[in-house]
Amino acid sequence: MAQPAWHVMTTDDVARSLGTDTARGLSASQAQERLSRHGPNELTHEERASPLRMFLGQFANVLIVILLAAVVLSAAVGEVVDAAIILVIVLFCAMLGFVQEYRAEQALDSLKKMLSPTTSVLRDGAETRIPSAQVVPGDVVLLEAGDRVPADARIVEAHSLRCDEAPLTGESVPVGKGTDPVSEDAGTADRRNMAFTGTTVTYGRGRAVVTATGMETAFGQIAREVASVETVKTPLEKRTEEIGKWLGIIALGICVLVAGFSIAREAMHGTVDFAFVVSMIMFAVSLAVAAVPEALAAIVTGALAIGMRQMARRGALVRRMPAVETLGCTTVICTDKTGTLTRGEMTVRALFTFPAPAAGTGEDAGGGGGHRNRGHRLGL
Repeated sequence: MAQPAWHVMTTDDVARSLGTDTARGLSASQAQERLSRHGPNELTHEERASPLRMFLGQFANVLIVILLAAVVLSAAVGEVVDAAIILVIVLFCAMLGFVQEYRAEQALDSLKKMLSPTTSVLRDGAETRIPSAQVVPGDVVLLEAGDRVPADARIVEAHSLRCDEAPLTGESVPVGKGTDPVSEDAGTADRRNMAFTGTTVTYGRGRAVVTATGMETAFGQIAREVASVETVKTPLEKRTEEIGKWLGIIALGICVLVAGFSIAREAMHGTVDFAFVVSMIMFAVSLAVAAVPEALAAIVTGALAIGMRQMARRGALVRRMPAVETLGCTTVICTDKTGTLTRGEMTVRALFTFPAPAAGTGEDAGGGGGHRNRGHRLGL
């Protein structure tokens, strides 16, 4: 169901529609009933894979599948030592990938627990600090400089209130907020009487009535669209799949060519028998297994693990190892607004001051109060 145009309504109409009192907020019972009805104020998270599923996912690789086939074939032809060595390599690759990805997931969970935000709301007329996940439509939120807006809300009181909306609109300059209604066709960036989840109060203070939470917020709509984007394979996964496909074709071709040629040659001399056919097939299988580069999977996995650890040391967490190679292949990042990708601030890293040649000015020519100009350069 489409949401009302809260930015068009007056503050009294908003409060009446949401069944709340801007001076006292909701009661505890009202808040609990609405929390049960609307759910927690959180974006829908993708289903996390269990550790077992994460481990088994390491085998969903063409090279690993080929190596597993090589293990079975090596054991079938009696090369138990070779089969054991290949199996150890496969398990090493799977365990290394599993450990790295599992640690990344645990680190992300720890960060989310550390960053669990709280917000100030009015409940039964008293200011209460609650987890942002418990904010419900109709809650009266108290906003002050430095606060993170917990949900989409209609501003009902503003005192020099400004919000940084760069994460949502890309606007790097804080936006002034007020209580007056705006036109119905006003875009998100032009709704000056609304505060949006994920944005930050940079100046002033105010009071707002929550109009939407969770996936019903502006950020929630973006998250829903992002979730519908089809996941594509990384360049490394595509190359690995192509290499594995050609290795499989070559190995199969070797089996057919060697076995077929040998059997046909013996058949021409009339000396072919069942034992010879079996021996030729086993020989062809051994030759095909020898053509599989057992160390390739280990080298690729090891290189990605090293890259993953190097990025972790620099504060970047990578959930899946193939993504490391994707970042390495990135040469150009296209974006429309600086504030979307940065923190919306500039920091002076170095300051250089150097003398510049004196410029002849009218003041200098007149002999009064001339001074030497100095050039300045900021290193950002």
